[in-house]
Amino acid sequence: MKPTSLVGRWCTAQTWVMRLRGNTAGRNLLKQGLFRSAVVAGTYKPQQNSWALTVPTFFTSWLTSEAAPAVITLWTARTIRELVRRGDGEGASDGTGNDSGLGVEGWVGLGLSVASIAAVGNLISEALRSREQYRASLAPLVSIDEQEQAPPAVRAGAVMPFVFGNQRRQRTRNIVFNQAAVDSGGPRLKLDVYQPLNAPAPGEKRPAILQIHGGAWILGSKDEQGIPLLNHLASCGWVGFNANYRLSSLSPKVRYPDHLVDCKTALAWIREHADEYNVDPNFIVVTGGSAGGHLCALVALTQNDPAFQPGFEDADTSIQAAVPFYGVYDFTDRLGLNGPQFRELLERIVMGMSINDDPEAWSAYSPIDRITEDAPPMMVIHGDRDALVPVDGARAFVEKLRETSKNPVVYSELHGAQHAFEIFPSIRTINTVESVERFLHHVHEDYLNSREASAGAVEPEPDTADV
Repeated sequence: MKPTSLVGRWCTAQTWVMRLRGNTAGRNLLKQGLFRSAVVAGTYKPQQNSWALTVPTFFTSWLTSEAAPAVITLWTARTIRELVRRGDGEGASDGTGNDSGLGVEGWVGLGLSVASIAAVGNLISEALRSREQYRASLAPLVSIDEQEQAPPAVRAGAVMPFVFGNQRRQRTRNIVFNQAAVDSGGPRLKLDVYQPLNAPAPGEKRPAILQIHGGAWILGSKDEQGIPLLNHLASCGWVGFNANYRLSSLSPKVRYPDHLVDCKTALAWIREHADEYNVDPNFIVVTGGSAGGHLCALVALTQNDPAFQPGFEDADTSIQAAVPFYGVYDFTDRLGLNGPQFRELLERIVMGMSINDDPEAWSAYSPIDRITEDAPPMMVIHGDRDALVPVDGARAFVEKLRETSKNPVVYSELHGAQHAFEIFPSIRTINTVESVERFLHHVHEDYLNSREASAGAVEPEPDTADV
């Protein structure tokens, strides 16, 4: 190769380096475009069973999906800012005093950003379609007319994700519900009570719901989960109880079945204090997400089981309906959906034993193995893009539930929904809380009608011949 050629190529390379260094706007547009493309790719195709990729893609896709209007606004504003900077001449020089415009890198970055913003716009369309998905799944049980009568949730949350509708209910915080265990040196467990603003009518008894938070059985609390649903239900006349339970990360002694025992303790406490909160003790339902979805399903499928009620075996822990969100329904993982890291988490931290050591305990903590024909009415909700808990587990659970249970089973699989999609207000969250209210309202109406029919039953007149 001739020396002149080498010198020419070196000069060309130096020119491009100077342009990249000088063209601040173009360089920033390229960085933004690459980052946004990666976020969108992870949102549409989240990684599963990879500790290095699953958690980061979960967080980015979760926020991008549920806060899509805010993401579009932010990305558009930052793109315009860089274009304005280029128009003002800031950073637009190639280092020789010549205006280089956006440069190739700037146009590439701008194209990537425009495509990414359009893809986020499609996420909004997916979230809007969740209303029709809920309607279709509820239709066999709840008529369209009844669904259309749903009380509206706070719509502002669709564009302002932190508008929770707190002004529509009253809340009492940090009530200790396991005082007997505290007196014996145990941990202090607390719950929050969500009540309607209006006082109950004379003799009125309100339906109640117990919310169980998630967090892989090792983290999380009542302070950040289940709040949009509890706020909405309280505005519709329900009384909500958001309870904590012992976490396996806080003590090596907290293992199977302590989490479930604490949830049942909260349920028994609600019944004991029903009069205090104007609650109907004969109508209490349960909900929860992720690990809370797992525990919610277990509470529903182990009603009054003394094995999980040590010290309060005679307490009534029955429930009248359950709404588990994106739960883990099979600890034994017979479908092979979860990776070895998840199995290790269960063995070392949650169960405290391997599945080979005690397969019966693992089965006892698997909701899919606890299904009977007496399972209460259930509405199972899961997203088809869940990176942390694959949707196939929910499908298998619902299939067996429908085969076995004599009570209604509603399954709502939401296209485009990620794990924990309803934690803060969003378009999909609004449709979710309104649809869950319609399911629970229908079950409660059936309960009231059945009770009235039983109370109105008249004993037959005795036969005169018998007299």
